[in-house]
Amino acid sequence: MNKVRNMGLMALIAALILLYFSAFIVKEWETAVLFRLGEVVRADYEPGLHFKIPFINNVRKFDARILSLDVEPERFLTVEKKNMIVDSYIKWRIADVTRFYTAVQGDERQAEQRLTQIIKDGMRGEFGNRTVNEVVSGERVQIMNLLKANADEQARTIGISIIDVRIKRIDLPAEVSDSVYQRMRAERERVAKDFRSRGIEAAERIKADADRQRQVLLAEAYRDAEVLRGEGDARAADIYARAYGQDAEFYSLHRSLGAYRRSFQSQDDLLVLEPDSEFFEYFGNAQGRP
Repeated sequence: MNKVRNMGLMALIAALILLYFSAFIVKEWETAVLFRLGEVVRADYEPGLHFKIPFINNVRKFDARILSLDVEPERFLTVEKKNMIVDSYIKWRIADVTRFYTAVQGDERQAEQRLTQIIKDGMRGEFGNRTVNEVVSGERVQIMNLLKANADEQARTIGISIIDVRIKRIDLPAEVSDSVYQRMRAERERVAKDFRSRGIEAAERIKADADRQRQVLLAEAYRDAEVLRGEGDARAADIYARAYGQDAEFYSLHRSLGAYRRSFQSQDDLLVLEPDSEFFEYFGNAQGRP
C-alpha cells in the first residue's frame, strides 16, 4: 500500500514538474517568442497563460512598452561649418519581435547602439544643410519631424518603431557663441530700424493728411463765417434803412446825441468847431434848425 502511495506521489510530483516546464505566462507589457531547437516558431502570443513542449521549446520574453533612449550630446557641423552641441532623446518600442530578435539577438543594448547611430547620422545630415540661425530658432520642429520619419524607416529593418525624437538642448561652443549672438543681435537691430523708419514714414504721412484736413476745415469755416457775416451785415443794413425810413429826423437826432456822448465823456474834452457847424445843428432846437 505504501509502495502504491509513493508511486502516486512521485507521479504527481513528476506531473507538476512537467506542468511547470510546460506552462509560461505572458504579461500585458510583454511580447514573447517561442523557439523550437533554436528556431523561431511563434511570436504572436496574447497576454495570459500558454503552454510549450518541455526541453524542445523555449520562450524568450521582451518588454513591449515604450522605452526611452537618452542620446549622448554630440557635436554636429552646420552648413556654415560651425559646431553645435546637440542633446536629444528617443522614444521607441519593439514593433516586430521576430525581426528584432533576428537583427540584434534580442539585446536591448545592441538595439540602442543601432538607434543611436541612426539618429546621429540623421542629425549630421539635417544640421549640415542648415545655418546656425535656422537650427537654433527657425526649424527645430521641422528637424525633429524629419529625424523621426527617417529614423523610423531605418529602424523598421531591425523590428523597432520610433515613437518620437526630441532635441532637448542645442548649445554653441564658446568659440562661436559670441559671434553668433552678435550676428543675431545685428539682424534684430536691422529689423527694428526698418520698423522704426516705416513707422516714421507712416507718422509723417498721417500728420500731412491731418494738416491738409485742418486747412480745408479752416478754409471752409472761414468761408461759411464770411457768408454768415455778409448776410448779417446785409440784414443789419436793411434794418437800419427801414428804421431810418420810418422817422429820419429822430434817427438823425439819436445819432447826434450818441456822438455828443462819446465826444464829451470827460471834463477835459475840448472841440474847436465853427458855431454853425453841422455837428451842433441840434444845439439850437430839437428840429436841428439854427
